[in-house]
Amino acid sequence: MAHDLVLRNARVCDGLGTPIFEGAVAIKNGLISEVGPDVATGTEEFDCQGLVLSPGIIDSHTHYDAQLTWDPYATPSVSLGITTMVIGNCGFTIAPCRPADREMILKNLTQVEGMSLDALEAGTKWQFESFPEYLDMFEKNGIVPNIAAYFGHSSLRFHVMGDAATERAANNEEIAEMKALLREALHAGALGFATSTNEAHNGWGGVPIASRFADEHEVRELAKTLGEERKGLFMLTKGEHTTVPFLESVAAEGRHRMIIAAMIWDPSHPQRVFDEVKEITDARERGVQLYAQVGCQGITQEFTLRSAYPFEPREAWKRAIPLYNDKAAIAELFSDPQFRADVKADFKKRAITSFEKQWDKVTIIEVAKPEHTHLRGCNVAELAEKDGKEPLDWILDFGVADDLDTQFSVQISNFDEDEVKKLLTHPSSTIALSDAGAHLSLLCDAGFALHLFGRFVRERNDFTLEEAVRLLTSAQAEVFGIPNRGRIEPGCHADLLLFNPETVNQGPLERVNDLPTGAERLDRKPIGVHGIWINGVQVADNHGIVDNGERPGKVLRDFSLAV
Repeated sequence: MAHDLVLRNARVCDGLGTPIFEGAVAIKNGLISEVGPDVATGTEEFDCQGLVLSPGIIDSHTHYDAQLTWDPYATPSVSLGITTMVIGNCGFTIAPCRPADREMILKNLTQVEGMSLDALEAGTKWQFESFPEYLDMFEKNGIVPNIAAYFGHSSLRFHVMGDAATERAANNEEIAEMKALLREALHAGALGFATSTNEAHNGWGGVPIASRFADEHEVRELAKTLGEERKGLFMLTKGEHTTVPFLESVAAEGRHRMIIAAMIWDPSHPQRVFDEVKEITDARERGVQLYAQVGCQGITQEFTLRSAYPFEPREAWKRAIPLYNDKAAIAELFSDPQFRADVKADFKKRAITSFEKQWDKVTIIEVAKPEHTHLRGCNVAELAEKDGKEPLDWILDFGVADDLDTQFSVQISNFDEDEVKKLLTHPSSTIALSDAGAHLSLLCDAGFALHLFGRFVRERNDFTLEEAVRLLTSAQAEVFGIPNRGRIEPGCHADLLLFNPETVNQGPLERVNDLPTGAERLDRKPIGVHGIWINGVQVADNHGIVDNGERPGKVLRDFSLAV
């Protein structure tokens, strides 16, 4: 039989870790129909010119829940090699949502998405109220990547509890209603349930997101629903006070697989992540399926003092968040000696991220006033020492003097690559944490896979290319129970990435204004990518996205997650 498409003259990297081989991959009806050194002819033939052909990347930590309603390409992830993505991480979802609650749901996303409220309100298409209707909308409208979606805790709480969702724990009646809605979502095709206890996760006006108000009983009851229905996994982004032993007990009692984010190396507490990964490993040895979700990139964020996300996990900084849009009020707060003293004391406490020893990682990248241009590229620690000030005092004084529009960049964590390698190679780890679709004004790590290939494979030789591809494709499909993806084998879905291993990487950060209302975001372009296919349809070539009007992505609803 003739195939629909044959990709010839490829170096096939099958996603299973086996050695790369020269050959061809044939596709028919969106599935891989034949693989080998010589396959039958196709209606269309494509010359891969000796480049590497691998499965498309599976990104298991994204936040495109709102953006996908207006942007079917999930920009920029698809252009960076992502063919399947998981949305709804940390419980930051927009379904279920009643019409009367839409404004508040979007307001609570503005902090974590790093996107203006105007852009979210102008862009988000509300063709749904329930979670099943949300998935149905994507099938009806069409999407480019394949998506799997978590059912999110914060939206669920707000739907059931209203304003009380950000005031208190749920009562038994409310928990019962939440469990019923979770069951509905699981049977409609939710990948599982996602939540967060992380101190950096705040909503409108600095109020903690709704899931942070849940008590232990509420979390356990919702988690049990997964085991009762024998469907779905549990995803949690942990905070300072959420321990791995507690999460092990939740997963064991609930009888489900659990993904724990974000396991990153923090220079302020360099051993902590390894202690926690050991606790995860010990739990796995006891038969509890915990996974440490780790990232392969140094986490660098760009910010101004009118949206200082890196400082927001600190309790003392909470006074500043409601004032971000009031320049005069926030300037007055920054001049308050008591506010400064409180923040300094807070920085000295053990926490998820501390700047007490990292001010040399805070750099000025842009200034508002011409007389300050000579400070571009300088780090705050050196400037503070020169002026005889403590770093916090210096940055607040300078920020006010520069109209609060100075753009800073800070290396927060994961920038010691030898330490990161230990996490990437750990058998309890699963690689993700791109946060694509979120923090758009702070970072753009959607090209994490290309970074892994370029930096950790080609430049550092920490992995073979075959192993790096496996970790981002079939290993992801296995952890998340995604059948017949992440592998180049007959019968699997034809999600494919063609790239040059000698040049592959992500490009530098750049600012663009392509969000609704012309709002700004950070972007990266791919390097060395020559083709991307999703379910057999080409969606990108060596020039970037191929906008042919086709939307080949599938809404994934069936998962293999036996525990």
